[in-house]
Amino acid sequence: MTERAPLSRKLSNIAESATLKVDAKAKSLQAAGRPVISYAAGEPDFATPQFIVDAAAEALRDPANFRYTPAGGLPVLREAIAAKTLRDSGLEVAPSQVIVTNGGKQAVYQAFQAVVNPGDEVLLPAPYWTTYPEAIALADGTPVEVFAGADQDYKVTVEQLEAARTEKTTVLVFVSPSNPTGSVYTPDEVAAIGQWALEHGIWVISDEIYQNLIYEGARAVSIVEAVPELAGQTILVNGVAKTYAMTGWRVGWMVGPADAIKVAANLQSHLSSNVNNVAQRAALAALTGPQTEAEQMREAFDRRRRVIVSELAKIDGVTVPNPLGAFYVYPDVRGLLGREWAGVTPTTTLELADLILEQAEVAVVPGEAFGPSGYLRLSYALGDDALLEGVQRLQRLFA
Repeated sequence: MTERAPLSRKLSNIAESATLKVDAKAKSLQAAGRPVISYAAGEPDFATPQFIVDAAAEALRDPANFRYTPAGGLPVLREAIAAKTLRDSGLEVAPSQVIVTNGGKQAVYQAFQAVVNPGDEVLLPAPYWTTYPEAIALADGTPVEVFAGADQDYKVTVEQLEAARTEKTTVLVFVSPSNPTGSVYTPDEVAAIGQWALEHGIWVISDEIYQNLIYEGARAVSIVEAVPELAGQTILVNGVAKTYAMTGWRVGWMVGPADAIKVAANLQSHLSSNVNNVAQRAALAALTGPQTEAEQMREAFDRRRRVIVSELAKIDGVTVPNPLGAFYVYPDVRGLLGREWAGVTPTTTLELADLILEQAEVAVVPGEAFGPSGYLRLSYALGDDALLEGVQRLQRLFA
């Protein structure tokens, strides 16, 4: 009998999402009765605002929402996204330059598919969100990591990017505020990177999904606002998940020049067609309705941010840059490595995270998921009491 043909080599090389893996393990332990506190998932603990839920309920009463709709998104939602893009990113686009996607992840995937060719190098500032290198590989590109440590507030410089650029470089990933670090580039830093990309004809894929979660008077300046001429070679990806506590609704979008949007729309027409119409109506309500509850959630994140930064800083061997956006803190914990804790001497943050889960019953994501070892990501998008209790467990473990 002839042996079965092999599975796809490309897909077989794709790693499981590290953040979802840690979160799943934490939930499994919780289900088994262990009092695990998880900082793993980048998911607001709040309920979706009621007026958004009401809009979805109303959409269920309209039979038009039970039918196929344009693959690129409901026209009224694309108009609302164009208006948000002008308001928050300073870029005026036509609704035809918008594609509504099944969450921000699909927007990221399609953005790379639209502009990456086999063998292209994609500059990927590190620490990075765990999905980016896999999405680049799926587009037959090569991710080139450019690392910036805690001493740089995890922000890369033009000099670093230029040192990594080769004749194969065609794309730059730009994220501000950042997942996993929460870092926010200053307007001058954004402008410098944008001018550099413009000068070298490099596409920019800018993930702006955290742009409305900013603190201490900071502003997440869009790269196309800082350098308007860059709009012809930039794709913006965004969504309602983080700002409006709508992670499970799966509505994101991509915005870009007409030719890039056209090829991505062709892909989506075969990949998934239209996003769930009820979820699209809910997203429309989120973008066009009152922003009061979104602001209240942002204020709660800010309060939690200040608590977790100050409490982590009390641990000897931990350095905590102050995150000005998103809902993550990314401490440098190299000072904890190579030391004995509860009879164990971890030498990597993979080992350290396992120690923390076993000894303190706290789930964190090791830096290896986002780049080099030596760091941990903690999401502070969880309840105030659990957040404080989890850090106090760490303080006791590393006392």
